[in-house]
Amino acid sequence: MGTPVFKLIYDRRHRATTTKEGAIELRITYDRIQRFATTGVRVLPKQWKNGFIVNRPDAFELQQALDMYVTKARRIINEQMQAGTLDMQTIVAVIGGKEKEQSTANVPKQKLLADYFRERATIRKYGRTDDSQARYDRFIAWFERWGGMTTFADITEVNILKMDEVLVKRGLKPYSIWNNYHRFLNSFIIDAMNEGLLRKNPYKGIHINRDPTAEALNKYLTVEEFERMKDMPLPSDYLRHARDLFVFQTYTGLSYIDLEAFDATQIREVRGRPVYAGRRGKTSQEFTFLLMQPAMEVLKRYDMKLPMMSNQKYNNYIKMVAVMAGVNKPVSSHWARHTCATMLLNNGVGMEVVSKVLGHSSTKITREVYAKLLDETVAEAMAGVEARLQ
Repeated sequence: MGTPVFKLIYDRRHRATTTKEGAIELRITYDRIQRFATTGVRVLPKQWKNGFIVNRPDAFELQQALDMYVTKARRIINEQMQAGTLDMQTIVAVIGGKEKEQSTANVPKQKLLADYFRERATIRKYGRTDDSQARYDRFIAWFERWGGMTTFADITEVNILKMDEVLVKRGLKPYSIWNNYHRFLNSFIIDAMNEGLLRKNPYKGIHINRDPTAEALNKYLTVEEFERMKDMPLPSDYLRHARDLFVFQTYTGLSYIDLEAFDATQIREVRGRPVYAGRRGKTSQEFTFLLMQPAMEVLKRYDMKLPMMSNQKYNNYIKMVAVMAGVNKPVSSHWARHTCATMLLNNGVGMEVVSKVLGHSSTKITREVYAKLLDETVAEAMAGVEARLQ
């Protein structure tokens, strides 16, 4: 029957674009049967050439991770062939962790899911911040203590709802429940589906309250905090570039993906003022904004071409800037968008205008997300009137 043939395959489902990463999978061919195992590594098309990762600073480390994955797959298959137990129908599950290797066949069954999550977390945590890595570890530790799901067969709609009930009884808020628990479980379920370990995602059939308003309400800077970061003297170009990108985002409301697509040649004059218009990369909704003076100063500083960097590096650097400026918040690139909205609303800009700047499909979305902030603004404004009348 010959020997199994291994090959790393890039973007098998043709989903990658110039700005969207594609998955790298391991194709295993044996006895005219092919199986695909996900490696967990994703790169842009320009970063994959002739079976190797190129054109990125962590190329060597990622390539090492791929080599280790292939080595592990070869070892597992060789052991199974020697034992006469090779079954291509389940080989992907064995490599992925659903079925245990022969050398660890006596591991208690209830640890199967937790073990699989740890394996996937090792890859998912690569290159992330210490805080992000710790959140993966905290979720897995809690999930194992809870014990409500121990095998892949336990991942059902009913059990996910039971998990949600347990978290609600602990008094956690919907936003925290989703982002610290359900989001991690959902990501591992997607990995398992990609490896053929699960047929469907139970999250598709149920509704978990995520409370999207909490995200915007909690993730913005006050004027004083923003000014400290904007004016903070910084020791390196990397930090200055990240800070300038954040300032530009805050005065334009652009998301990271639209910041990446920003093209200064598309700026046009309206009544003598620079205006920029486009479509959001995420939703294709139109947006329009005036390039205020601080945003134009950033552009001119870099000859009208923004000093872009990867979103991961940008977030890492802007967190460092926040710490140096004494801002005790987990700032990321998306905070700039929320800060922009709150800055406009708190300065009396109308809801319709803010909705157009942000590229929302309707003012209803803007109102739902920022309603609580508007309530605070109204209360403060009326308190000021009250003080003047006394």
